[in-house]
Amino acid sequence: MARRSQTETAVLGALSMHPMTAYALREAIRDVLGHFWSESFGQIYPTLGALERQGHVERREGPRSGSSTFVITDSGTARLRELLNEPITAAPPRNGLLLRLFFGRTLGVRKCRELLLEAKADAERNLAGYEGLARKISAEEKDSPDLPYVLTTISAGRRSAENVIAWADEALALLGDIPADDTTPTNGESS
Repeated sequence: MARRSQTETAVLGALSMHPMTAYALREAIRDVLGHFWSESFGQIYPTLGALERQGHVERREGPRSGSSTFVITDSGTARLRELLNEPITAAPPRNGLLLRLFFGRTLGVRKCRELLLEAKADAERNLAGYEGLARKISAEEKDSPDLPYVLTTISAGRRSAENVIAWADEALALLGDIPADDTTPTNGESS
């Protein structure tokens, strides 16, 4: 799925849950989808305008004077279904932490341990955030037909965070017997 199509999917999908102002849409994509999907704010507004021109969303008077609320139309729902049925395009992985750890002999064991401890702490914060998000959404959206689907994505985030914590502990144990020496070999020299 092309980048543009994925932005359309995020915008139409968010609006399929309920009508929103452009600002609320941006916040929903950041706050609700943000635990598994990032979208450039610079892409949201142009995409929303294009979807309006195509008749997939409709602008209505908003809650405040001069504001607009966007509502998905029947053609927008059909377009969302079409987009959701496209094959998923896997993005090539790019993980800066793993890149550094792979070359850890050059980086040094002390720095590798620091990076692992940071990754573990981040995962622990994320885990707490997912648990709080699940409680909040479960309370706020308890009658929503979207709730089970939303909770599946939060569950994936929780599991990923738990896996990072377990992996970091395992990796720290693997590095545990290596002396924390600030000298690192260079130019292919072995230690």
